Amino acid sequence: MTTSNKNEIIGFELWAEKNQNIMNAAAFLTLLIMCIGIIGNGLTIIALVKSPRIRNVASAFIISLGAADLLFCVVVLPFSVSRFLNFNWAQNPILCSIVPFLQYVNVGVSLLFISMITINRYIMIVHTSLYSRIYRPIWIASMIAFCLTLALGMQIPTLLGIWGEYKHDPKLGTCSITVDRWGRSSKTALFIIGFIIPCIVIVCCYTGIFWVIRKSENRMQKHQISTRSDPNTKSMQAIKRKRNEWRLTKMVLAIFLSFVICYLPITIIKTTDPDVLHPVLHLIAYVMLYISACFNPIIYVIMNKQYRKAYKSILQFGCCKTATKRMPVLRTISKRLHPHGQTQEEGCKTIVSQVSIALETMDNNNRNMSSLI
Repeated sequence: MTTSNKNEIIGFELWAEKNQNIMNAAAFLTLLIMCIGIIGNGLTIIALVKSPRIRNVASAFIISLGAADLLFCVVVLPFSVSRFLNFNWAQNPILCSIVPFLQYVNVGVSLLFISMITINRYIMIVHTSLYSRIYRPIWIASMIAFCLTLALGMQIPTLLGIWGEYKHDPKLGTCSITVDRWGRSSKTALFIIGFIIPCIVIVCCYTGIFWVIRKSENRMQKHQISTRSDPNTKSMQAIKRKRNEWRLTKMVLAIFLSFVICYLPITIIKTTDPDVLHPVLHLIAYVMLYISACFNPIIYVIMNKQYRKAYKSILQFGCCKTATKRMPVLRTISKRLHPHGQTQEEGCKTIVSQVSIALETMDNNNRNMSSLI
């Protein structure tokens, strides 16, 4: 019997039993990804809700994207950890339908939200005059509802067993979309509608953005050379506004590229190795897939200064709140010294100086009493 045939008989599950140390390492990495994703996406949602400086039209889609990743970390990843630790939940038919259903919905809705953010950037930069007419609250809510409905709607036929079905696949060692009793599967259609088409839309949008920005910069340079003068205040403000928009656009591009990088390995390996002849490559591809759930907050921190400030303010607010609760006496002194109200953050920063003033006042009173005696 050849090595290829042996590998085909072994499959993923038996390979995992023989390489439990590798599976334990994969479980640890998945657990780490889950914790980072929950904290990062939770902070992102709170930051966007509480920080007006970074709240704009695109933030509605970013909050939705963060909520989808947060749901993925809370609901799907615990089952992936248990799978790597060889807890056999896949034999339960209900869990074997719900878990892959949520996973595929998350993939679809994430890419659709990224597409909506990219289209938002495209209209903002290329068709500025249409922006205020298109991005009204009612239309933004409709776009978010469309993304959710499409992502869910594409999975309903498979969930009902009408077009493929969710079943345990022994070759993959997990529950996935398999052929139904008529020999049909929705995988190809889902890949085209939920992955290929959104990617084409995103690439076209960024092509238009790059072209317009490049053309605008060339026009500005030619104008400066022809007039031999420095740009006026109005043009400088326009340049600054374009640069700010471009920073956010670059961040969205990084999110899209990270999404593709994380999802491409699992797509390639499932296409080229349907019989799971190389289980370790499938394992690496799954871990890469999970990393996408915690990547976005890291991109926000690295690429956007305003997001860094928003995260920092939330963390500092929590620290200051804890410190103030632990020192009620000092908080009372702070309120008496500033009866007209002061922000909690400022109170935390100046609390030591306030106590010093109070102690100094008490010391002066004692001295006055001593002199009288």
